[in-house]
Amino acid sequence: MTSLFTHPLLPGASARRAVLASVLALCGTASLAACGKTITIGDSSAPSASVTPAASSQGADNSALQVIDSTAQDAGLSGNGGTVVGAAVQEDPPKWVQLSAVTSAPLSAPHLININQAALYRFDDDTADPSQSSCVGACAVKWPPVTIEESGKVYLAGVNPKEVGAIRRQDGQVQITVGGLPVYRFSGDRGPGDLNGQGIDGKWFAVGPTGEKATR
Repeated sequence: MTSLFTHPLLPGASARRAVLASVLALCGTASLAACGKTITIGDSSAPSASVTPAASSQGADNSALQVIDSTAQDAGLSGNGGTVVGAAVQEDPPKWVQLSAVTSAPLSAPHLININQAALYRFDDDTADPSQSSCVGACAVKWPPVTIEESGKVYLAGVNPKEVGAIRRQDGQVQITVGGLPVYRFSGDRGPGDLNGQGIDGKWFAVGPTGEKATR
């Protein structure tokens, strides 16, 4: 089943930056299906997630996140959960995060965006097994990790919940992983549809729904 997932463009964004998502329904035929899992936050040098299927967060450990196979809008939420844009510093982790698989020029392969329609990236120097981030210090300023508060919720559109995990970074923040790989924003992306981080240093690439590189 294929559905269409779109988000209103930010004021002033051009039609060129319109993000048109072709999203796969991965858990049943209804977007409101109670399908998800809780994940236990892994150490940055250990596997990223200990997975327990769950329909709700009741009984979850305080350090657990809930991954939900439906959108934040389906859950009655508005806004962005506290996720910032571009070079803005993420001083407090978001209460919730949304990962959406989209296709948009110049990439023909699906890649992930957050609720602000900012492209998300992976780093070739990171590892997936075990899940570990090599981007710290100045690197993490240029490439802000996609973080979330403990006990937060990760909403999905076109991403299999089994691919989503989390690690605790060296600074104590909780970073989301996809396919075992930590995911990041790029401080040089200013608006919806920007992919200015693609291919930088030959190591940074838009991340696909299973953690793969999204390329032309």
